[in-house]
Amino acid sequence: MTTNVVTPLIVEQDGDLAVLKLNRPERLNALSPDLLSELNEHVPRLVASPEVRAIMITGVGRAFCAGGDVGGMGGSSFEQIVAGMSATHGWFHALRCAEKLVISAVNGVAAGGGFGLALFADLVVASDAAYFKAAFTDLGLAADFGLAFTLPRAVGQARAAEIIYSDRKVSAVEALELGLIARVFPAATFEADARAFGRSMAATPRGAQLTKRLMRLDEAEAFSTFLAREARTQAEAFMTEDFREGVTAFREKRRATFKGR
Repeated sequence: MTTNVVTPLIVEQDGDLAVLKLNRPERLNALSPDLLSELNEHVPRLVASPEVRAIMITGVGRAFCAGGDVGGMGGSSFEQIVAGMSATHGWFHALRCAEKLVISAVNGVAAGGGFGLALFADLVVASDAAYFKAAFTDLGLAADFGLAFTLPRAVGQARAAEIIYSDRKVSAVEALELGLIARVFPAATFEADARAFGRSMAATPRGAQLTKRLMRLDEAEAFSTFLAREARTQAEAFMTEDFREGVTAFREKRRATFKGR
């Protein structure tokens, strides 16, 4: 196994399995511009590589990904927000629609954009200490990172709406019961168990990739259209008083008081 350490992303090649490790443990692997830039560089490359048969995404430390870096939010114009989100859509689309199998190994909290990132995968496995949280409503934002597209397809429209709008935590055990994830592994052995699972998926025959093509047949164009609409919707949410109140409340560690405008 060869390792190429890149800050804030670690890229490993484990036989036919490529492993991407989000590497901002001090910030719960929040999605900084530098981390997004690294993902934008490496995801399309790995999707195209003939040496890679499956891709796994996981986090370093006690979190998978806590979503956007709230401390850096705000201060951008509508057009800047749309442009910034649109710049990430290439690797979003490449990961969701790749013919290669994609696995999310959720080692800890997956919140906000981290929840969305986990669901880009074909298969999600989680530590028994992990949980999922939409985390957008608490900030006065619309869901992004494709969550409004992927979550209803995973658990149904009604359950997805309840999870997103309530902003409650979904444990690994509940996620398994809902069909949101494929396996739960003990936290103590999670990395080894997830790697073994990933290698087994990398060893599947070409027929598995062709089956994925069929399962994603109606998604590529729809997902592209969705992402363009998502960027403008989120930019609109960023312009609201409720978003400003949500971020202020987050920084002051209090409950937000929203006014619906």
